Amino acid sequence: MPLRVEHTDHVVTAAVNRPGARNAVNFELMDRLEELVTQLSGNSNVRLFILTGSNNSFISGGDLREFHQLKSADDAKKMTRRMLRLLDKIRQLPFWTMAALNGDTYGGGWEIAATFDFRVAKRDINIGFTQGKFYLPPGWGGVASLTKLIPKKKALYWLATQRVISADEAYQSGFADELLDEDTYPASLQAIIDRLTRNDRPFIEYLKKSAQFDNPTQEVEPFSTFWESDEHRDRVQAFLDRKKS
Repeated sequence: MPLRVEHTDHVVTAAVNRPGARNAVNFELMDRLEELVTQLSGNSNVRLFILTGSNNSFISGGDLREFHQLKSADDAKKMTRRMLRLLDKIRQLPFWTMAALNGDTYGGGWEIAATFDFRVAKRDINIGFTQGKFYLPPGWGGVASLTKLIPKKKALYWLATQRVISADEAYQSGFADELLDEDTYPASLQAIIDRLTRNDRPFIEYLKKSAQFDNPTQEVEPFSTFWESDEHRDRVQAFLDRKKS
């Protein structure tokens, strides 16, 4: 199976599993991701969707052996538009999404990761903005996504020079949100998962929606609604009780 999926509590983790191709994306993997995302979009229990890789690799880009069979511009358009539709569906999911970069990623792999709400990475990995080596610009929305995460000038320089960066540079630039050490990776990742899933779906959905607000007064009504909720009152009371003891 090119995609291994695990459901635990409010979390769905999908691991790309194509070790013979360093987890490169092919049409079969696109099929499985489309099926999964369609299922997730109707699941009201999920609070976090994680995409990661298996066998110490995240995603090495598109499968050149398979995609190289696409000879015409029309064929290429069909493929890239299909991927763009998939990534847009991921972007629109009403809960947190996180790319867990457990290994090196190149080309289309970083484009996919850039679509997610958050990105965490092992400290020893590399990320390659290498499409230009094959005389190709990003085709899966990478330029638009990357320039929302880091300054435009830096993004263009990485792409122009086919730059391969360290995880530390990814973190310092703002591409990665957190770095995790190899020896504590599972525990550190779980700690992030616990924090991201502490609050329920209505809270998560509101935060994602609020990022699109263009007027601060749009926050007044939802803030007031959460203020009077039993969950807010219970958490504040528990905090005050701990302070007394």
